[in-house]
Amino acid sequence: MSEVWILGAAGRTGRAIAAELAMRQIPLVLVGRDAAKLQGVAATAGEARVQTADSVGAMAAAIAAARPSVVVNTIGPFAETAAPIARACAPATHYVDIANELDVVLELLAMNDTAVRDGRCIVTGAGWGLVATESVVLKLCEGRPTPARVRVDNLAYVNQPGPVGPTVAASVIDGLAYDAGRIYEDGRLTRVRLGSHRQQFTLPDGGTAVTGCAPTGELEAAHRASGAPFVVAGFPAAPGAAAMFAVAALLAVPGMRGFARRRFARLTPPPPKRDVSWARAVLEWPDGDIQVGWLRAGEGYDFLAKAAAGVAARLVRGEGRPGAFTPGALFGPDLAVEAGGTFMLGGAPSSDADVGTRTVRSS
Repeated sequence: MSEVWILGAAGRTGRAIAAELAMRQIPLVLVGRDAAKLQGVAATAGEARVQTADSVGAMAAAIAAARPSVVVNTIGPFAETAAPIARACAPATHYVDIANELDVVLELLAMNDTAVRDGRCIVTGAGWGLVATESVVLKLCEGRPTPARVRVDNLAYVNQPGPVGPTVAASVIDGLAYDAGRIYEDGRLTRVRLGSHRQQFTLPDGGTAVTGCAPTGELEAAHRASGAPFVVAGFPAAPGAAAMFAVAALLAVPGMRGFARRRFARLTPPPPKRDVSWARAVLEWPDGDIQVGWLRAGEGYDFLAKAAAGVAARLVRGEGRPGAFTPGALFGPDLAVEAGGTFMLGGAPSSDADVGTRTVRSS
């Protein structure tokens, strides 16, 4: 059937995606634990149905039995939910999530052969950071040979009036729990210090940002989009390497990670310092040419909802193809524009920026 199932539909992200798909008049099934909250969302989402399930296993069983057209997974931690839900999707069911954890993205992309055999799509990372940075890389690579070095940086503006919530908390804490950062070097995924390749740079609006290496799905997406042997993915306001290692060691203690997720989920972040989301990519080619590109967008959750809904809607219309993909690899950089982004490309480099380990010129 042509229904789209939204897992975690009572959460902020699930509600926003449901609203976007309802505007497209796509039949929805809202899935979660709390029937009353789901009914509240359904009242604003057209003819949406409600399906309660109290565990990932129950959701997977319901999906396998009902065989919807598309499943959109917004439930973190994705390290625990993504693979079981994706495997539960029958050959007739496509899968979409908003994960940005490197291990999760790698695990789902490794399902490509199975997805091709089954004739279905698996799309991971249909959220702000991965869609935004991947799209800038794709734009800068258009009509060009393979670059030698790539750096991407994700700087989201998030209007979070309440607590962080379990999905975001799980993504952040699980990322910190890595024993090391990751980059691509000589075409191979390589361990480096968490928060290394630290860089301060100027934004197009005159503001400044500081980022450091983090093991996000954006790293894999940028590597695949560019083919570059050297790739770094920067995450905002990364603390020093020593502090990162201390946090990682603490989170490796049994039971500590779950405790940290719960505590962090209850925190309410301070008001953001900017009202614009930026994604940056810096590409260097073997001949020394360097190009810098930006994607400008509004609030990060709004972009995420439009991007994930756009992927799901295209899959409902039959515009995908069998296999496992990141969003840009399947649908191209126009997806970011449809989600509210504006590309800022080209122009002469004008300030210092670092592509991995080397200082180069950047706009």
